[in-house]
Amino acid sequence: MTQKSVIIIGAGLAGLSAGCYAQMNGYRSRILEHNSTPGGVVACWKRKDYLVDGGIHFYMGHKPGTALYELYRELGVVQAHRFLDMTVYGRFTDEASGRSVLVTRDLSRLAADLKAQSPGDCGIVDEIIAGARAMRGLDMSEAGMSKPPELSSLLGQLKEYWGMRRLLRYMTGRYAKPVAEYVRDVRDPWLRECLKGMFLPEVPVWFLFMLLALLADGQIGLLDGASGDFVLSIEERYKALGGQVTYEATVEEILVEGSRAVGVRLANGSEHRADAVISAADGYSTLFELLGGQYVDRKTEQRYREWPLIRPMVMVSFGIAQAFPDEPWMSIVMLGRPLVVGTEAVSGLMVRMFNYSQRFAPPGNTVVQVSFETEWDFWSQLREDLPRYRAEKERVAAEVLERLEAHYPGIASHVEMIDVATPYTTWRYTRNYKGAYMGWLPTPKALTTQIRRTLPGLDGFYMAGQWVMPGGGVPATLYSGCHAVELLCHHDRKPFVTDSP
Repeated sequence: MTQKSVIIIGAGLAGLSAGCYAQMNGYRSRILEHNSTPGGVVACWKRKDYLVDGGIHFYMGHKPGTALYELYRELGVVQAHRFLDMTVYGRFTDEASGRSVLVTRDLSRLAADLKAQSPGDCGIVDEIIAGARAMRGLDMSEAGMSKPPELSSLLGQLKEYWGMRRLLRYMTGRYAKPVAEYVRDVRDPWLRECLKGMFLPEVPVWFLFMLLALLADGQIGLLDGASGDFVLSIEERYKALGGQVTYEATVEEILVEGSRAVGVRLANGSEHRADAVISAADGYSTLFELLGGQYVDRKTEQRYREWPLIRPMVMVSFGIAQAFPDEPWMSIVMLGRPLVVGTEAVSGLMVRMFNYSQRFAPPGNTVVQVSFETEWDFWSQLREDLPRYRAEKERVAAEVLERLEAHYPGIASHVEMIDVATPYTTWRYTRNYKGAYMGWLPTPKALTTQIRRTLPGLDGFYMAGQWVMPGGGVPATLYSGCHAVELLCHHDRKPFVTDSP
C-alpha cells in the first residue's frame, strides 16, 4: 500500500505535534516553516551573553497521572526535561497603596493573607477558595480537549459532563461571568485589581478557580530551561519518527483542485503536492490569504470580524549583572503613575525573573523581563518610520527601567543588555494576526465555543493551533495538532494510534 503524504504548514507547537502524530499513524509528513527556527510564538533568542525567552510562561499537567503528562510523554518532552513545581504563582503589588500579597499554592494561607488585607471582603475570598478547592484533583486537560468537535458524539459529551458533575455549579451562573464583572461586588479596590490581575480580567471566574486548583495540586510548573528547549525536544521527536522540516519556506497559497486541498505553493514559486494539508499557521492568514477566503462560512467570518483578540504585548528584557534568588518568578505591579505608550496609559506591568534556571544568564546574573499590553495599530504604523520606531523602543525601555528602579534599587547600574520586542516583532516572526500571540481573547464565550478543524466544501484540509482552540496555551495547541491527525485518520478509515516513546 502506498504511504499517504501530508504537508503541515508551520513548525510551532501545533505543527510539530501534528507532525509527530502523523508519523505515528503511518503518514509521510513534511513541515514547511516560514521562519529559520521552530517554535512559532514560542521564541527564544540570544542577546550578548543572555537568552531572551519570549515564549511559554508556565506548564500545566507536568506530573504523571494526567492526560497532559501522557501527551508530553508521547511528544518526547518529559524524557528530555526536568520540570520545577511552582510553589508561588506570583506577587501582586500596588504602588499607590504600597500593599502586596504573595499568591502561593497553600490555599489556606492565601485566604488568610487576602482576608487580612481586605477584611470587608471575606465572603468573596471564601467563595474563591471554595471554588479552587472544588476543582482540585481533576484532570482539567480532558475538559473539551479529548476529541475534535467533528468526532465528539452526544454520548461522549454526556460522559464528559458526568465526570465534571460536581463542578457544574462553578462553571455556570455568576461563575461563568468574566472576572472583571464578578469583582464589581468586591469592596476593596486593591483586592479588585489583584483578582483581575491574576490572569486576564476577561476570563470566566471558573478559569481563575481552575488556575488556583492546579497550583494547589502542584500541576503548574516551570521548565528547568528555556521554552525553546521544550520546542526542540518535540522537533527531535518528530525527526526521530522520520518526519522532515524545511525552514525559511514561506507558504503563499494552498493549492486546491476540485474540492480538495492537494498541496501548497511557496513564495519562491515552487509547488509541493500531498494527499492532505494541515495548516498550523495563523488562522486569519490561512483562511483569508492562503485560501483566498473561499471556504469561510458565516459563523467563521463573523468570528474573525467580531471576536476580540488577545491584546499584543511589548516585552522589554534586561540582562542584569546581579542575582535575585529570593524574588518570585513573576510579579504584577500596578503602577501609581501610568506609563504612556501610544495613545494608551499602561496601568500595570508583569515582571518575570528568570532566576530558576542557569540557562538564561551567566552565573550570578539574571534576565529581568517586563511585559505590558499595548496597541497593534500604533506599533504597526510606527514601524513604517524606522528611526521613530527605534527611538520609541529606546524611550519605552528607559522608562520601564526607571519604574523597576523603584522596586529594585540600583538595578539600572547593573544593566548589561537591553532587548525590546513589540507587537510588530511578534507578527514578523509568526505572522500572527495583529500580533495576537494567543489568538482569541479567552472570554467566557470563546472558551465554551467549539471550532471545527475542517472547512465546508474542502476535503483533505485540516486546521490546528490556537485559532481553532480558543484559550490558546500549550495544552490546547498541542492537542489541536493531535486532533488534526485524528480527523485525517477518521476520514481515511484507519484507526488513530499513539506511540509511546
